[in-house]
Amino acid sequence: MTTQPMTRRESLRRLGGMAAGLGLFHIVPAWGQGNPAPSERLTCAAIGVGGMGSGNLGNLLGRGDVRVVAVCDVEAGHAQRAKESVDGRYGDQDCAVYGDYRDVFARGDVDIITIGTPDHWHAPIALAAARARCDVYGEKPFSHSLAEGREVVNALAANGCIWQTGSWQRSVGNFYDVVRRVRAGLLGRVVRVEVGLPTGSQSSPAGDPGTCPPSLNYDAWVGPSPYRPYDQRCVHGNWRWVLDFGGGQLLDWVGHHGDIAHWGLGFDETGPVKVVGSAEYPTTGVWDAPYNYRFTATYADGTEMIVGNSGGDLWSGTRFYGADGSWIWVDRGNQSSEPASLLKEPVPDKDYGLIHSTDHMGDFVNAAKTRGQTVTPAETAHRSASIGHLGHVAMMLGRELRWDPATETAPGDDSAQAMLTPSHRGGWF
Repeated sequence: MTTQPMTRRESLRRLGGMAAGLGLFHIVPAWGQGNPAPSERLTCAAIGVGGMGSGNLGNLLGRGDVRVVAVCDVEAGHAQRAKESVDGRYGDQDCAVYGDYRDVFARGDVDIITIGTPDHWHAPIALAAARARCDVYGEKPFSHSLAEGREVVNALAANGCIWQTGSWQRSVGNFYDVVRRVRAGLLGRVVRVEVGLPTGSQSSPAGDPGTCPPSLNYDAWVGPSPYRPYDQRCVHGNWRWVLDFGGGQLLDWVGHHGDIAHWGLGFDETGPVKVVGSAEYPTTGVWDAPYNYRFTATYADGTEMIVGNSGGDLWSGTRFYGADGSWIWVDRGNQSSEPASLLKEPVPDKDYGLIHSTDHMGDFVNAAKTRGQTVTPAETAHRSASIGHLGHVAMMLGRELRWDPATETAPGDDSAQAMLTPSHRGGWF
């Protein structure tokens, strides 16, 4: 009987299993040091290369320990521009181009992928990556629905895949500093967290839906979501404001500021037990995501998280409150506290259970080599997105939603459970 040699990806997973058993997650193999030989580089495919996907691709092209071998997009123009970027970086014409993500995994030689598609495509591609035993850098939110998020977490774990979410604020110094202070107990027990996100748009622009360009495979773009006729106001960029494809500003940003709230509270593997709130939705045009929204999520220990579009008393970013009214606030490029001394007080030199990353993509690439844990792994990303999924459903129902974060069910609430477990158009998962 002839034994087939292990692929590089399989040998890495075997190394990861040995390291996990010995507690050696920070071993860096030879290919993570210096200028690696071509055979020691991680091979990468970028799936979804418009917008954030293009930015993530550019980041990877600057890394000597990664070789991008393929790009994939249902918009041919996006794919071609991405190929030109890759070939220009390497000085050849070797980058393959695909219009169907399944063809990427059929190659059998891809170690890591990036997912930069609209939200409704995150889960199907992630599940395919898990089946192909590829490691993934996926954009936030983690999923388009809570139920599919859990399915992805389980599939990644079952296949030993590394996951990093594009919740890159965890790799930024001022967010890490504030979370360390909260975890160190400078506020005492945190009783409330306020999460301020952007406000949405009341209505889509007036105008003609336009004609689908021949470069876009629109049926594949819609994919698992309910089919609707092409409308230029609902694709590239604008898909975020259509609930069949995205989740408005709430789901677009909860994986940032809501994620920091969970990080500070130590709630990366749990969720609230009840959620209640309200929202205003567009009444004209083709967009239907909420523009004004606010809800309160209450956790088992009584901690409250208020999430909504910022303005008035709700500041953009994340603000942690202690029982005595003291607080620490953090946003992109900003942080402050009351009293001000909370940001000057020295913090004991401990890790507080936190992974310290200063390079979000680099943290992923290193984890793919060492089989260690990233700063935003799948379970963490799923729980952060769950804040938005639960809040959205509670606001649409217009009543309190009771939730069991251990079983991820809404006991006795069939309506809520159905909304958290939507059906998909056949042939795409």
